[in-house]
Amino acid sequence: MLVGYMRVSKADGSQSTDLQRDALLVAGVDADSFYEDHASGKKDDRPQLVACLKALRKGDTLLVWKLDRLGRDLRHLVNTVHDLTDRGIGLKVLTGEGAAIDTTTASGKLVFGIFAALAEFERALISERTVAGLAAARARGRTGGRPFKMTPAKVRLAMAAMGQKETKVGALCKELGITRQTLYRHVSPSGELRSDGAKLLSKK
Repeated sequence: MLVGYMRVSKADGSQSTDLQRDALLVAGVDADSFYEDHASGKKDDRPQLVACLKALRKGDTLLVWKLDRLGRDLRHLVNTVHDLTDRGIGLKVLTGEGAAIDTTTASGKLVFGIFAALAEFERALISERTVAGLAAARARGRTGGRPFKMTPAKVRLAMAAMGQKETKVGALCKELGITRQTLYRHVSPSGELRSDGAKLLSKK
């Protein structure tokens, strides 16, 4: 069974799915086998796409006019097609940049395999950049996350407060907006200035 999915980005009536519908009809999709969304391809809340994917059965083929009608995110597309393939469902793209994709044929599967490889390559690059960025941050004394800034004024307040026995470290850190690690790097438990604190106070 052939099932057609159509999508336009705007829901205000300024865009029509007529061109997509005509192409899908010519490709053999029955008039009662269409699903249609009016939403951005980047949105996850596309109810008709969800309904379409649920309705597909083993041996069916999902047809779309262009690949970007199914989605604009490469990883989402790859995951969607992998899921369809696992369920024994094919995907065929009629026109545009993904027109060579037809997972019901050997050549079409090869083309989609290239798309999948590109998505995996993209994930690897993101991972490498993240690891490199964290390493560079650690080399500069940062451990990731939002920086907790210590100022000369906070150092002086911390010195005075830590010298008092009744001071609660947790409450002090919350008041200053810093972590315990940051506090103890600048001031000792007894209120004495440490190297990082001395460096900060020496700056003009």
